Amino acid sequence: MMNIGIIIGSTRPGRNGESVGRWVHEIASGRSDARFELVDIADYRLPLFDEPMSPIMGQYSKDHTVAWSKKIAEFDGYVFVTPEYNKSIPGALKNAIDFLYHEWNNKAAGIVAYGGGGGSRAAEALRLILGELMVADVRAQVGLSLHADFENYTVLKPGAHQEAAVHAMLDQLVSWSEALHTVREKEKAHA
Repeated sequence: MMNIGIIIGSTRPGRNGESVGRWVHEIASGRSDARFELVDIADYRLPLFDEPMSPIMGQYSKDHTVAWSKKIAEFDGYVFVTPEYNKSIPGALKNAIDFLYHEWNNKAAGIVAYGGGGGSRAAEALRLILGELMVADVRAQVGLSLHADFENYTVLKPGAHQEAAVHAMLDQLVSWSEALHTVREKEKAHA
């Protein structure tokens, strides 16, 4: 069974990401095709990237990096929950992604974005980053509008259609996670 991490990509006080992440996790937990775990980057207290070696080397010297690496390596795929900040993802999420390299490779990702325009620009920015890390992002995504899916811009009240969007994204994510698991197994055999 595939292990999927649902990564809350904002660390801002008063963030909406925590409620969005819990909502996605609640929907995902009702499925039987994968195991889903909520991962909050705030819990890892990552400073601005502070490793002396490039992550591609896999030679981590800081305890926080080792802990983050261990957690991310557990998963076959990811759901990134991200707000849109200035047409992109938050710096905290970019920083957390940049700490690692091989842990992300040949895995799949789905995106749940939120913002004034449904977080679409954050999702597109994230897709560029994930491509560089050899993460296959699935086509289906969830876009939550601060105007339509939140009460007073802070209380999550997703439209009825949004749950179906989450399932569509998860269907693709689990399928791609399984396919890429085969790729990773072949690479291990050849190593």
